[in-house]
Order: sequence, then structure tokens, then C-alpha cells
Amino acid sequence: MHPSSYGGLGTLTTPTGFSVADIRKLGDFPDYARLSGIRLPEAYLQYDVNKSTPRPYRPFRWPHHQTMSLKKFEPDYWVELDRNYVRNVRKRQALYVKYGPAVLDVVQGYEYAAKELMEMVVQFICARYPHCFTLEISETREILCNKILNTQTDLKATAPLIVLLNNVPEDFTIMIRNEENGQYYLRGGTVMTSFGWTVATKINRPLNEIHEHVPLYKEKMLLSMNRFFANLPTERAIQRGSWTLTPGQVLFTPPDHPRLSDSTFGEQLKVEDIHFRLDVQTVRRLPLSGAIVFDFRVLFTPLPTFRDEPFIPKLCLKFLEEGPVELNKGTYMVEHIAIPALRQWHEEQVKTGLVPKNWEVSTLEDSPFFPGWKNKWAREQE
Repeated sequence: MHPSSYGGLGTLTTPTGFSVADIRKLGDFPDYARLSGIRLPEAYLQYDVNKSTPRPYRPFRWPHHQTMSLKKFEPDYWVELDRNYVRNVRKRQALYVKYGPAVLDVVQGYEYAAKELMEMVVQFICARYPHCFTLEISETREILCNKILNTQTDLKATAPLIVLLNNVPEDFTIMIRNEENGQYYLRGGTVMTSFGWTVATKINRPLNEIHEHVPLYKEKMLLSMNRFFANLPTERAIQRGSWTLTPGQVLFTPPDHPRLSDSTFGEQLKVEDIHFRLDVQTVRRLPLSGAIVFDFRVLFTPLPTFRDEPFIPKLCLKFLEEGPVELNKGTYMVEHIAIPALRQWHEEQVKTGLVPKNWEVSTLEDSPFFPGWKNKWAREQE
């Protein structure tokens, strides 16, 4: 989408103060680091698509309060690739072939925000993984070279969200402020890791309606999220994580998807079948359009991985046994296996001195990580 098309703005000036004329003068691929106030990432030349693993992100908090659980944005980790990159890209491409606009769509007139998002992501991956991605720009061509997949994408001829689909295995949603009522509406996105909803079921709906089924959202989070959206500057992106325990690794469940039931695993369920599903989320404002972008990365970790992670079994156990009932609904299918295992692993950690015997459960100082996580992460990639 060429920057001459900004029909969805409705005014001559964007919410961040740029005029349409200003944006046209900037052209394609302006310096988004300068425009946003968030630096480009450091080059990660050690990234190995065959070995790299995600950081062991464990966002357990106690005592638990249902809030947005915001963490400071780490510019190097906006988009984080790992050794499952190729498999995840292929899986998402297959979902798009099957579901089409139900999982990837943008409302006509808002393509400018999708283009801005795509350009920012491309700048990021080229800076973070320069041995994997390069951008070739001339007066007539804009080509993204993906050396992992051995592909070349003509950015002038490819829809922005399709560029993201084919190169970045993360979900993105684009929220645009409605000038009449001040609320943010979903105007586009690519979402393939959702539980019980799709882009098609949420598009053109405001933030409060999108989250209407989130436990305790209206009671605990509605007002704070509205204030947060209204005041979020481009230089203050945030990161957060939400989690659950699931049998298996079900990634995408549209509204008509057969639900997992108690009988899915039945008596055959083993502790190694249980996975810690983590949704790592970043929220940031785009500097030109003023759109708010959510991006989501879903990670599955076998529950036994917690066994040698200091304090983590007890923190998880505490939440399962004493956390808000409304937030534990997704874990009921696995608790009869998970709780005894977590209790056993905690007792082992106390016995070996990894955790003090009289430790009073609380959010870790290293949160969302745990003591010694960097050493474990390094070992996993050897």
C-alpha cells in the first residue's frame, strides 16, 4: 500500500501529530527508531535456526492481582525467533490457506497502519538477524530476502500482512482510535493462536467488547486499559505474559473447533503430556498512524521442565491451589496430575537446598525469570 492512501484517518493529522503530507514526504521505510523513540535491536549474530530456544519466561506472581502485569519493553526482543521458526511459519501459512480472512484481514481504508507495522517489523528483523534477513531498496524495487526460507518478497506487490505471515511467526492486531467516541477498534490483524475467536469474530469491534469473555476484565482491568491506551506514547512500549496449563499443544481453536474435554486424555494423561502455554505479548503505539499494535508469541513448555528451575514449581502450585477460581478454569483438565508433580518437585528443591525450607512464596526478584535462568538457557542451545 503506497503512502498516498490514508483514507481511514479521517483528518489531515494523525493522532501522533503527523500530517498526511509529512508522511508522504517520509516515503517508504523511514527511520522508525527515530520516529518512535525506541532504538533498533542489537544484532543477534549467534542466532541459529537449528538450535536457538526461547528464553524461559515464567510470569508467575504471588500474591496474584488481576492487572495488566506490565513489564518494561526490551527493544532486542520485540520479535523473537527460535529453532521452530520454519515449522511455525509453515503451520501459519497452512492455517491461512484453510481459513483465509478469518485469520488475516484488514478493514479497507486502514491499510496505511498495516503498511507501517510491516515496515517496522522488517526493519527490526533485518537489524536483529542481519545474517538471515536483508532489505534491498532501489527506485523501482523493495525486496525482502529471507535466507532461512530462501525466499524473496516484493514488498511493493505484496500486502503488508501477507509479508508478515510469510516471514514472522507471530500474531499482530491493529487497534485504531475512533474519533467520535475515543474508543479503540480492531481494524486488522493476523491471528492464528487464539482460543475460541478469530480476527473475523472481533474485527470492527471496540476493545471492551473484544475482551468481554476475559475473566475479571470488566471488574479489574477495563478502566486501567482504557487509560493506558489513551496515554501510551510511542517511546513507551510494554511487554506482558499470560499463561495456562494444557494437555498437549493445541495452538489454534476457532469458534467451531472441537473443544478438548476431560476424556481427551482420560486416564492416559501423563505429566509429560502437560504443557505450560505462555502468551508473550507486546503493546506499542505506531509513530505515524498512532495505531496501537498488540503482538503475540505463543510458547509451549513441557511441565517437567520446571523440575530444576528454582522456586517455579512452588509458585505455579500456589496459583493452582489458591489463585482466583475465575482464572483457573483452563487448568482443571490437568490439575489432578500437575498438582502432585509440582508438589513433589518443590519438595525435591527444598531437600537439595535449591529453595530455602521456609521460603514464603512471593514474586521472584528476577521475575519473569528465575535465578540461574541464563545458564540454563545457554545449555539448551549447545
